[in-house]
Amino acid sequence: MPSAALALQQSVYAALIADTALTALLGANRIYDDVPQGSALPYLTIGQTTERDWSTGGDPATDAGAEHLLTLHVWSDPRGKKQTHEILAALRSTLHDEPLTLSGHRLVNLRHEFSEARRAPDGETIHGTARFRAVTEPAT
Repeated sequence: MPSAALALQQSVYAALIADTALTALLGANRIYDDVPQGSALPYLTIGQTTERDWSTGGDPATDAGAEHLLTLHVWSDPRGKKQTHEILAALRSTLHDEPLTLSGHRLVNLRHEFSEARRAPDGETIHGTARFRAVTEPAT
C-alpha cells in the first residue's frame, strides 16, 4: 500500500491528465513531477507536498488520519497573466471538493486554499501557484 501522500499525488495526477478542459489549456502531456529540459510553455508541475498527523483519537488503528498540503505550479507565457489565471481556474474546477479515489486510503476532503499569479524571477515567465489541502484516513 502506498503512503497516503503518494496515493494522493497519484490520484491528483490522474484527475489532472483526465480533465479535457485543463489539457486543452496546457496541451497534451504537459503535467510533470520532474520537468524535461527544454519543455515548451505552458506546463504544470507538482510541487511541494507536506503531510501532518491528523489523528482524531488515541487508537491508531481506528483514529488515524493525515492532513496534506499540495502545491501545484503553473508556468506560462510571458505576455500577461491571462493564460495562468485560466489554468489556475481549471485546476480549482478539476480538484476542489472532488471525491478522488486513493489506493489504500480514503479522501475525507480536498479543498482549494489559494491561488496566485506573478512574474517569475527570470523576468519573463509567469508563475502561478495553487495550494490544496486534503485530509485522508486509512481505508477500512
